[in-house]
Amino acid sequence: MNRSDQLYDIARKRILVLDGAMGTMIQRHKLSEEDFRGNQFADWNQPLQGNNDLLSITQPDIIRDIHRAYFEAGADLVETNTFNSNRISQADYGLEEEVRNINIASAKLAREVADELSTPERPLFVVGSIGPTNRTASLSPDVNNPGFRAITFDELVENYTEQVDALLEGGVDLLMVETVFDTLNAKAALFAIQDVFAERGVEVPIMVSGTITDASGRTLSGQTAEAFLISLEHIPLFSIGLNCALGAEQLRPYVQTLSEKAEFLVSAHPNAGLPNAFGEYDETPEKMGAQIVEFLERGAVNIIGGCCGTTPEHISEIARLAAKYEPRSVVKSHV
Repeated sequence: MNRSDQLYDIARKRILVLDGAMGTMIQRHKLSEEDFRGNQFADWNQPLQGNNDLLSITQPDIIRDIHRAYFEAGADLVETNTFNSNRISQADYGLEEEVRNINIASAKLAREVADELSTPERPLFVVGSIGPTNRTASLSPDVNNPGFRAITFDELVENYTEQVDALLEGGVDLLMVETVFDTLNAKAALFAIQDVFAERGVEVPIMVSGTITDASGRTLSGQTAEAFLISLEHIPLFSIGLNCALGAEQLRPYVQTLSEKAEFLVSAHPNAGLPNAFGEYDETPEKMGAQIVEFLERGAVNIIGGCCGTTPEHISEIARLAAKYEPRSVVKSHV
């Protein structure tokens, strides 16, 4: 049985647990500009502090330890440290030419830890994280020129193609197009994924996770959860879900919509509540777990994890609770 088949088999039997926040864990280390630069970029001509993805090259032990902590907390799936590992986002640091290296290094770190901790009874998997970039294909950044676009669909495809190819080169088991605020960006990513699959002659399961931005129940580009699903269900996805922006309590009704409509597995990885006045997340593992139970009792999810503010302590509590419940049943599924 290959790894994809193995993953599908496990998903039929139990709820899969995804890891928590990478950025939250990195912040615990209080890293300096010099730490971000490491030896490799000591003489770089632009500030690099805050470029978390670069740490896969300059501080690999930190990233390795974070992956290990999440696996040991009970995660079945960990995401690569590649949320911003595309030329569009890395242009902020002048590191466009390092994108391939960052993706490969990040994937190999997660792969290394997954292989180290995997057992026949508990295989562990690596998810290639593909973020939305900091530009949108559907909306104008200029309120005085609504027809203007800061990026084209083809440019997005080109950027995503490079990232996807490098993640597969590094050995990921799945790909996740996540934190989707603009479905046209996600379509570009999925187009790129299909192209790379055809070029390489290989396929891995694809996860997609959107972001409901506020109490309106819509993405930034204006779609409801159901519209988001309808826009993407022509692709044979492993899962579709929601993450970020909201805590579990606020996210639940929108996940429920996907649960009732989707022909794929459904995922959720909410934030640890809503941020406080300082932009920090205060929700304890126990409080978040109590809200996650509502997802589980309703049979609404197949994959559950955490986003901003969540830690291995949160994932440990979520894994403990998820083990008590059956996964959501999928009537018509590509699974």
